[in-house]
Amino acid sequence: MTRRPPAVPPVPATRRDDVVDVVHGVDVPDPFRWLEDGDDEAVKAWTRAQNARTRAVLDSLDGREELHARLTDLLRVTMVSSPQVAGERLFAIERGGDRDQAVLTVRSALAPAGGGGDLLVDPQALLDEETAALDWYSPSPDGALVAFGCSTGGDERSVLRVIDVVTGKLLPDEIPNTRAASVAWLPDGTAFAYTRYPDPESAGEEDRNYWRTVWWHQLGDHPGHDEQVFADLPDKTAWPDVDLSKDGRWLLIHVGVGWERVDVHLVDRTTGERTTAIEGVDVITRFEVVDDALLGVTTLDAPRGRLVRAPLDDPRPDRWETVIAESEAVLEGFVATRDSLLVASTRTAVAHLDRYDHDGADRRPVELPELGSLAGLDGSDEREEGWFAFTSFTRPPQLFRWTPDGIEAHSPAPSALDPDRFTVEQVRYPSADGTLISMFLVRAAGAVPDPETRTILTGYGGFAVTLAPAYSAAAVAHCEAGGLYAQANLRGGLEEGEAWHRAGQREHKQRVFEDFEAAAEWLVEGGHTSVPRLAIRGGSNGGLLVGACLTRRPDLFRAVQCAVPLLDMVRFHRFLIARLWTSEYGDPDVAEEFAWLWGYSPYHRVVDGTCYPSVLFTTGEQDSRVDPNHARKMAARLQEATACGDGHPVLIRLESQAGHGQGKPAGRQADEMTDVLSFLRWQLDD
Repeated sequence: MTRRPPAVPPVPATRRDDVVDVVHGVDVPDPFRWLEDGDDEAVKAWTRAQNARTRAVLDSLDGREELHARLTDLLRVTMVSSPQVAGERLFAIERGGDRDQAVLTVRSALAPAGGGGDLLVDPQALLDEETAALDWYSPSPDGALVAFGCSTGGDERSVLRVIDVVTGKLLPDEIPNTRAASVAWLPDGTAFAYTRYPDPESAGEEDRNYWRTVWWHQLGDHPGHDEQVFADLPDKTAWPDVDLSKDGRWLLIHVGVGWERVDVHLVDRTTGERTTAIEGVDVITRFEVVDDALLGVTTLDAPRGRLVRAPLDDPRPDRWETVIAESEAVLEGFVATRDSLLVASTRTAVAHLDRYDHDGADRRPVELPELGSLAGLDGSDEREEGWFAFTSFTRPPQLFRWTPDGIEAHSPAPSALDPDRFTVEQVRYPSADGTLISMFLVRAAGAVPDPETRTILTGYGGFAVTLAPAYSAAAVAHCEAGGLYAQANLRGGLEEGEAWHRAGQREHKQRVFEDFEAAAEWLVEGGHTSVPRLAIRGGSNGGLLVGACLTRRPDLFRAVQCAVPLLDMVRFHRFLIARLWTSEYGDPDVAEEFAWLWGYSPYHRVVDGTCYPSVLFTTGEQDSRVDPNHARKMAARLQEATACGDGHPVLIRLESQAGHGQGKPAGRQADEMTDVLSFLRWQLDD
């Protein structure tokens, strides 16, 4: 058991300014606005003082060395994900052993099951930087070349490079400003379509993270000579991606608009003619060219998704033919092999995989290892084989190969972890309005939760994200120590289809918070834990979730980890890429939508003199998604307002050279998780 440190250092002095905006006739106080500017020397001094206080507390806790060692082991187990087949080669993202970062590997797609793949791209070695991370990759159709992007410091702004798979040498082509690039190769690998952002020097601060457009690059050319092939965006936040048919004739351009609409355009590269398959309709549609037709998943007239086929010469919705009808499952995607369609779906967040003929007939379920999720799916259109990565809470992502005879593992199971030592179950509980919400419960096998059980509850509830079972070193370490780990599938996600998503977005966002609070109440009332033993944690949109709930129901939780959060919902849209999220949350510049946001904005709902739970804010100073000013401002506001800061401290951990979390080295992940779990154990034992 951890012990409480002798004393929590006093909160560093924090300047409070008399800043009040009038927004749509409402007085909006913002006393810590000065903490928005991370480059300001006063903010840097505040950050140093806060970090020193946090370290004084966390470093004094017992059991840190043992916990750090275990987390390091759990984070260094073999993990294989994101498989892609190209020709006779299979590429994948792998991490484990001495590798502190994920690397790109290649292996023969025809070889029998074996060990790890051959190293192709090591971002740390390539850029000679500890924080260098592989952000994305795209092999040419024959597998001879791979385009990939790396970034540093957690900022996810990558440079596109191309590597020769046989020689391992980089080609001279380098294209900047390709964050999360989509790449579509010509069949012969001589050129590709790709997406990129404007040059930040010419775009200016307001637009540097927007106006993503499609370009064409010929290998060997300077990117300054590249031709822009699509810039017809509905607005600057639209998100295009690209795909090419196997013969290179048809260029598909999908344009995401917000989080519930994808327009689809088809370009005949032989004539230059562009046809619109669907546009301006709030549905998600994604096609690819299969058997001389468009085949894809759409939510048009099917909130859980259906698989449709459309003719290339006239792909309008009235020409779509249903291949696989909507069902109780949420259709996630598919891959086409030579004779089969492998169709991925989820049922209440649990992955399922089914095999069909190309015409949708002869469904055959594929038996997956356990309750879990897919971490990538691809297949060869030349052979009857598919590849997928599979994961669950206590199973790191592992590579599997499918053939009509069944599945077999193609990467080794980790020796440091036995999934059979844990129990995972799925339950349902009623929310405030009676809606049944599903929740996963993870514990050590044989453990029986009771009111003394330390429990961590997490959730997300937004952006049509399905919070499926996925490997968590934190969950494993917590359960090994006798704890219960709970993951609630709140409205706002896609666990029950698009209607579930819309039921928790925009003016309905408070339902998400009610769903989460109901999960906590169910756990307590059912005797699985008690309020003094209950902690909540969430990151990004999940950070908003726990931030809102700690201000709405401070009596319901003992401790909170709030990671890379959104918390000032009046000014969120002014920073980084947050204009992308106004379709999900609402736009504060619109009076009606401001009212929704003002109703729950955590930074503005803090009440002086309230005893708040203990809180640990964690964020990265290089976060290019959610500005760290949210965590700074909220920490300052809670520190001044709470009535019980000595016993329930509010701490903030601001990490330099770190971003939103993607691509963080395993060693730094272990450091952060040690701080988080040590903090939660201390508070839940107090």
